[in-house]
Amino acid sequence: MKYLHTMVRVSDLDKSLNFYCDKLGLQEIRRYENEQGRFTLVFLAAPGDEDAQVELTYNWDPEAYGEGRNFGHLAYQVEDIYQTCQQLMDGGVVINRPPRDGRMAFVRSPDNISIELLQKGDPLPQQEPWASMENNGKW
Repeated sequence: MKYLHTMVRVSDLDKSLNFYCDKLGLQEIRRYENEQGRFTLVFLAAPGDEDAQVELTYNWDPEAYGEGRNFGHLAYQVEDIYQTCQQLMDGGVVINRPPRDGRMAFVRSPDNISIELLQKGDPLPQQEPWASMENNGKW
């Protein structure tokens, strides 16, 4: 058995690709459009880690998906949690759970998918403004 991907439904493909690719740094691996089924699948992965993919499923006909907290979250390891969070904030992404501990943070996609960011290796030393930053919303 081999892990293939995690699928999340998205309501706005362009907005989602902006978040996952332009802000979070994932790369599009492949895309499949099905006119008869009226959907598009876009497979994404972190650079150099194509075995762990996220499948964005975009149904062409509008549909309300809700928050779906029973899904849990996607998790990605990052080289520098503080730099990653700063880049996301600079791009307009809300840091829902700041990396106060130098190890873990949470953000949300445009469709409210919870994304966990984990520091590679040992936690970084605590530093401001992260150490005293409050949670913002649900994560």
